[in-house]
Amino acid sequence: MEIKGKVALVTGGGNGIGEAVVKFLVNKGAKVAVVDMSQKNIDRVVADVKAMGGEAIGVLGNVTSEADTAKFIKATVEAFGQLNIVVASAGIIKDQTMLTLDKETGKVSRKMGLDKWQPVLDVNLTGTFLTIRDSSEAMVNGGWEGILVLISSINKVGQVGQMNYSSTKVADALLPKIVVGEFQMRGIKNIRCVCIAPGYTATPILAGMNQEALKAICADIHLGRLVQPEEIASGIAHCIENDAINATTLEITGGLCYKGGIAK
Repeated sequence: MEIKGKVALVTGGGNGIGEAVVKFLVNKGAKVAVVDMSQKNIDRVVADVKAMGGEAIGVLGNVTSEADTAKFIKATVEAFGQLNIVVASAGIIKDQTMLTLDKETGKVSRKMGLDKWQPVLDVNLTGTFLTIRDSSEAMVNGGWEGILVLISSINKVGQVGQMNYSSTKVADALLPKIVVGEFQMRGIKNIRCVCIAPGYTATPILAGMNQEALKAICADIHLGRLVQPEEIASGIAHCIENDAINATTLEITGGLCYKGGIAK
């Protein structure tokens, strides 16, 4: 599918990977709706797009809300007349081990609460589901060619301290096969679904990390550095443009390896 002239909607479009995707697609000639929880971030990204000579609207929205999901899809279609590309990049982390032990007694001193568990599932999994469910409905009813792009993570394989996050990301990685299988069953041929699983990426989340820890992470990446958000955006654009990429998850990690050289 050619990107030029198409309409894209990007959740979590106010920073990080989402922002990079917005700008990359605009550079390729797409019109974009920027959805985010921060009006400040929305305004900044939309202003940047307009300074680039592109077209964009901003919609304040919470992906966990059915009402908000309907709102930002409706706003996109009303502004640009169709919807072709949806990138569900809204996501959060709330890292903690399931159990924490007291160093002196060896007994459990703390356990992961629902305040850490549920919000991550709500945003990363339910939010993704609502976004692709309602976007595909609009595409089917509008008869528009489209693609749904989900964001997983290399930590879909399971990461200590990220039981909540990894659970959502392995689920996100499975969704394209299920979604496309259902489209095939229903005779829906105009929409594809793919997922991107980034490795450690230079986003605001990692910017606040301990620099020594960050250096240790980079030592395990064959590329020798963090993946840049623009490289994730480029991979997404490739998936959009190549119609044969469908019902699958693409890892973009720079070659993340365990110590000893075993690829993760």
